[in-house]
Amino acid sequence: EHLRNIAGTESGTDTTLWRTLADAGLVGIGLPDSVGGGGQGWLETCIVLSELARASAPVPALATMAFAGPSLAANGSHDELAARVAAGKSIVAAAVHEPTGDPFSPAASTVNGMLHGTKICVLHGTIAEAFIVTTSDGLHLVRADSPGVTVQAQTTSSDAPDALVTFRGSPSELLAGPEGIALLIQRGLSAACVMTAAACEAALKLVAQYTTERRQFDRPIASFQAVSQRAADAYIDTEAVQLTAWQAAWRLAEMLPCEQELLIAKFWAAEGGWRAMHAALHLHGGVG
Repeated sequence: EHLRNIAGTESGTDTTLWRTLADAGLVGIGLPDSVGGGGQGWLETCIVLSELARASAPVPALATMAFAGPSLAANGSHDELAARVAAGKSIVAAAVHEPTGDPFSPAASTVNGMLHGTKICVLHGTIAEAFIVTTSDGLHLVRADSPGVTVQAQTTSSDAPDALVTFRGSPSELLAGPEGIALLIQRGLSAACVMTAAACEAALKLVAQYTTERRQFDRPIASFQAVSQRAADAYIDTEAVQLTAWQAAWRLAEMLPCEQELLIAKFWAAEGGWRAMHAALHLHGGVG
């Protein structure tokens, strides 16, 4: 009921919960001590992200903790903004996806520090104070209230609070070169896979509980072969999603080569994660 209420709001975000998480030191767990963060690493950040995904918490964790926060911290010249992020007072969104093309080769560009381009599906973009934007020459920071910035709510099939953001000669500041884009996307991939793994595990537990309690013909439906086989397949997929996601996260945390591992994790999160979630919905039947 709470999730439905939040989804019905304009922002689709539980800002009260976000501030509570910040007060507990969880929002800034991966940011440096100098900006009020926890000074922890990528694995610790992934642990928090996975727990938020397990509860389907409608907060800007992926956008802030995986994308924006680490990029601000790495640059080191925006400690005030990073501190506001760690305190839960500001949302900084990552503008990565474009209408067409490869995120690793952005079409957005800058001329004399002025940014031009369009980004779609900017997660929590409607409530962002600033954007970290991928461009042809690297990562740029753009304030949401800067001239030439237009933010429009965008409804997608994911029901996420996305935004369509257009930059028409907007003042920007370079945070990092192309290597910054690669690292930002790697963190985003890793976080999404870890969060998918946790969501699959939570769904599988709901399936186990429901199918052992739901009875047909005076028997738990879990005793039916078709049900047990479907649940078993979901279990196998969930295990694969978890193993590949955390292997990739660990390699990223240890600064080891992880490109192949991230792509493997992405495959399992997309394919195995879909199958596990679909099985959970199917086995719940009419109450799905």
